[in-house]
Amino acid sequence: MAVALAPMEGLVDALMRDLLTRMGGVDWCVTEFVRVSQRVLPNSSFHKLAPELTQGACTPSGTPVHVQLLGSEPRWLAENAAAVAALGAPVIDLNFGCPAKTVNQSRGGAILLREPELLHAIVQAVRQAVPDSIPVSAKMRLGYDRPEESLDCAQALVEGGVAYLVVHARTKQEGYRPPAHWEWIARIQEQVSVPIYANGDIWTLEDWRRCRAITGVEHMMLGRGLVARPDLARQIQQAQQGETIEALDWSGIYPLVCEFWARIRQRLGTRYAPGCLKQWLGMLAWTYPEAAALFAQIRREQHCEPLDVVFGFNSHLLTGLSSS
Repeated sequence: MAVALAPMEGLVDALMRDLLTRMGGVDWCVTEFVRVSQRVLPNSSFHKLAPELTQGACTPSGTPVHVQLLGSEPRWLAENAAAVAALGAPVIDLNFGCPAKTVNQSRGGAILLREPELLHAIVQAVRQAVPDSIPVSAKMRLGYDRPEESLDCAQALVEGGVAYLVVHARTKQEGYRPPAHWEWIARIQEQVSVPIYANGDIWTLEDWRRCRAITGVEHMMLGRGLVARPDLARQIQQAQQGETIEALDWSGIYPLVCEFWARIRQRLGTRYAPGCLKQWLGMLAWTYPEAAALFAQIRREQHCEPLDVVFGFNSHLLTGLSSS
């Protein structure tokens, strides 16, 4: 069994990957997507979203980081895949799952699930462009608007050369509306020979157990559930190994929030840091009442200094944490 941390644009960046993988239980994670158009990107574009490439392509806790590309042109995806492989990416992941309108309007993400032939061509081109030692994977949804489409899409991706698939159990049109249709992941796994990672609506240990029972697959990719419950992957790992499950309470999560604030405010400053903090607290509030109370306390704050007071920070502590 493997558990992966999902790529989530604007949420799971290198800092969040560091904090979440440090909690344990995550076998690998994926960058936010690198958007590819009609050129080979400079190394700085890859390093911006995957700074771990300068650290052996691992988070500080040693968790491998795969690099995700998004685009629609086989040639340019292949050439950029070769470029990032040369920088040390251990796996090239292809995004066919993003449902965002802005992404789909530029012919990227889940809109391509309408074109299985193009999916095949993209994967085949990327597979041929990178060394055999570097796997190519893909993340997809249950088709554009009908889950039946997912069977042809999955088959096209596998025949193109993916080593494994991550399947988010909703169509593009469903976005993130519940429920996730885990039963379709079972149907996809019956049809293809590569491993499938189930993704979608795994918020708790009980969700993991039900998802595994319905899909019949062992591998999982956690997204919002892990951001909202940072020790969920570790709980799953403990359950799988038959160990006593020790869920962290707010006292175990709060130090992570403090570190997050110290590092994000040094990097982003007043313009963006408060919003990033509120975004994570809003998700943590789904699990921890204390996070909801803290969010309510700071929701109107737009500047860093009042938040420093809330966390009891001084300049010495902020400098020390931001450099860690």
